[in-house]
Amino acid sequence: MTTLRIGTRGSALALTQTGMVADDLADATGVTTELVTITTDGDRSNEPLSRAGGTGLFTGALRDALLDDRCDLVVHSLKDLPTAPHDRLVVAAMPAREDPRDALCARDGLTLDELPEGARVGTGSPRRMAQLRARRPDIEVVDIRGNVDTRLGRVAPGDLDAVILAAAGLRRLGRMDVVTELLDADRWPTAPGQGALAVEVRHGDEDLVRALDHAETRAAVEAERGVLALLEAGCSAPVGARAVVDAGLLLLSASVYSLDGATVLTSSHATTWPDDDAPIDVARAVAGELLDRGAADLTGARP
Repeated sequence: MTTLRIGTRGSALALTQTGMVADDLADATGVTTELVTITTDGDRSNEPLSRAGGTGLFTGALRDALLDDRCDLVVHSLKDLPTAPHDRLVVAAMPAREDPRDALCARDGLTLDELPEGARVGTGSPRRMAQLRARRPDIEVVDIRGNVDTRLGRVAPGDLDAVILAAAGLRRLGRMDVVTELLDADRWPTAPGQGALAVEVRHGDEDLVRALDHAETRAAVEAERGVLALLEAGCSAPVGARAVVDAGLLLLSASVYSLDGATVLTSSHATTWPDDDAPIDVARAVAGELLDRGAADLTGARP
């Protein structure tokens, strides 16, 4: 194989992320690459994510292209990828994770606590909506869609006082100048897998991209996504998670929110790492505690 065809969405962020993977792959293996742009259901729809449903919205068409041999691998934002394993595809590499935090982009340099009562804050994420309502019940949460520039363009002098975006995407696009506050990951856990990329291939092709896999990122992300899977909650559910590897431990904390922000359940556990079973072991401990405390009533999961 002389050239690897890499499937990607056509947004500026997706093309930037995939270009980074292509460059790293070329550096690591010497292979040449070309990008194949795929339009997904999420790109065609303007329906709010809270109604459209997140599972597969941005990934299904990419996977179809891979299965149809229109490309040799695809690059996903990992937080968009369904947690259930695919019978013919495998995530063979997770490159080192970018900043997983959420970023507030507000008018006049304001922080979240400095926004005035009644401020209008936009996001398309049910998790962020719940977190906003829990932290600032006095502000108005506005359900929005669109790419990074479209969302930023709605901040004053547009119709919003602020939007919340993933810091990872803004860093990759070189747009950190618009950030007025990086929200603390311990107080404001983000979507499982946020900031990480997934390089997916057909079974049997793992060696094409294995050189890009980052062990600590994989452990942390598998723990976070393990909680989501065990709660039987979709990738747009109001669930936040944060896992880190530190001093020989894999530490995981997760929070489940009611959509109105009135109820928040949190659990934290740790286990030794490196250990192949560490991500699922710590995920089971956290998810089990959350389910025992009533998380299924908030996510629609079945205990």
